[in-house]
Amino acid sequence: MLKSLKLDKKLLGELDFTTIMIVIVIVIFGVLNIYSATYNKTLDGVAIGFRYAKLQLMWFIIGLLAVYFILTIDYAFFKNYAYVIYGAAIILLLINKFIGTESKGAQSWLTIGKLTIQPSEFAKLAIIIIVAKKIEDMDGKIDSFRKLVTIFIYAIIPTALVLIQPDMGMSMVIFFTVLGMVVVGKLDWKVIVGGFLALFIVIAAVWNSGFIQPYQKERIMIFIDPSRDPLGKGYHVTQSKIAIGAGGLTGSGYKNGSQTKGGFIPEAWTDFIYSVVGEEWGFIGAFGLLALYGIMISRMINIARDSKDIFGSILVAGVTASMLFSILQNIGMTIGLMPITGITLPFMSYGGSSMVVYFMSLAIVLNVGMRRKKINF
Repeated sequence: MLKSLKLDKKLLGELDFTTIMIVIVIVIFGVLNIYSATYNKTLDGVAIGFRYAKLQLMWFIIGLLAVYFILTIDYAFFKNYAYVIYGAAIILLLINKFIGTESKGAQSWLTIGKLTIQPSEFAKLAIIIIVAKKIEDMDGKIDSFRKLVTIFIYAIIPTALVLIQPDMGMSMVIFFTVLGMVVVGKLDWKVIVGGFLALFIVIAAVWNSGFIQPYQKERIMIFIDPSRDPLGKGYHVTQSKIAIGAGGLTGSGYKNGSQTKGGFIPEAWTDFIYSVVGEEWGFIGAFGLLALYGIMISRMINIARDSKDIFGSILVAGVTASMLFSILQNIGMTIGLMPITGITLPFMSYGGSSMVVYFMSLAIVLNVGMRRKKINF
């Protein structure tokens, strides 16, 4: 059993260590900023201190173990068990619907003993796997509206369960992830026109159906004009922009951010971690983080391009699209370019479920990359 969990030396030689090192640097940088955002805060009257940073390091270690385990398995495993993984994700979302824990207006968490997980994070990965399989079944060509509808049906079932939690942020991630995958899947232009027309109708129907709650609609309106409620729903983005602007070129210094230390930025260790980076590390730190993300994404794109089969290529494209949109959405909302949602910044924001799933997704990308050659022996 243990022998089967060993990585072959020839496969190990194909592993993209550069991407791994970039991600490790991002995680460590994230832990530093999580500590800075929480060390002087209290939870239930007790000082947080190093607690969140320590927990993030624990999730980091668990994530690395998940990476190693996934690398020992040929990624064809995910294609062979795509329906099982997809079904398990839907069951998890259904369980969450009935016994999930509500937090900040959304029933997005499932508590198992002392462990709390976010089923939608795992559902996102399951959707990527099933869509990649369906596109490969179509020989990588979505050249008919029927094929597009088939993919849409597989994506919409779990997405609807996420949307009714309600979790608009994760629903947006799933939408743009699937959109990226179908574009890579050689979507015919006629299908694109029909698809966008259908999408417009669906969005209009969802907007007026009650799925999107009034406070979520208000977030979108605040995104368009934060000044309409600067001390209410526009408060987050206003304070975030102040913090990032105050950082200047080199930042205020580690643990010296007045906005962060003063508690003016809500959820500074999760959703608004980039605001902490901008204030304390300045433009240099914020741009440096973007550069690391840019290199990581570009290397993922190369892996998708060099994959030995359609499934691997679409699978990596899905993970890449998911991470790219999450990065753009999270950073965009901190500077007022995107509506505020609960989307975490990959490998930076505090959170067990998101950290583990991001590492699992990374492992799948690396898995495809190290097995890109048709003959390994």
